[in-house]
This record gives sequence, C-alpha cells and structure tokens, in this order.
Amino acid sequence: MSTSIRLSQEVWQRLDALASRTGRSKAYHLREFIERGLEDIEDYYLAAEVLARIRSGEEDAMKADDFWCDDVYR
Repeated sequence: MSTSIRLSQEVWQRLDALASRTGRSKAYHLREFIERGLEDIEDYYLAAEVLARIRSGEEDAMKADDFWCDDVYR
C-alpha cells in the first residue's frame, strides 16, 4: 500500500544523505521510521489512557514499594 507525504527540504536532504550513507533506499528508511514511531505513539496513547483511568479512580496503581517488597524479589 502506498501513500504520499510532504517533507521539508531539510528533512528530505537528511533522508537522502542517510540513504546514501547506508546504501538503503529512502523508502526503506521511511518504512522503518513509521513502524518504530507508530509503536512509540501507540505506547504513549495507551499510557495516557491508563493514567486518565487512574486519575479518575477507575483503575488502581500499585505503589513501587509494594511491588518491590513482594517475596519473589527478595
């Protein structure tokens, strides 16, 4: 599947230089950036959702002291 995006001249030049240095295509690097970035963004939004539930009282969080005092970690 394909899509198109607009990049600033600076970003395009940096991408072009990276592709030249690594011997890989710009498309390869763009796919890598998107896949890794997408994972980071998904993690961020998941964490934000959990934090919102904790703050609203819908979900509890375990205190670090309680977690590390478990017999498994002694």
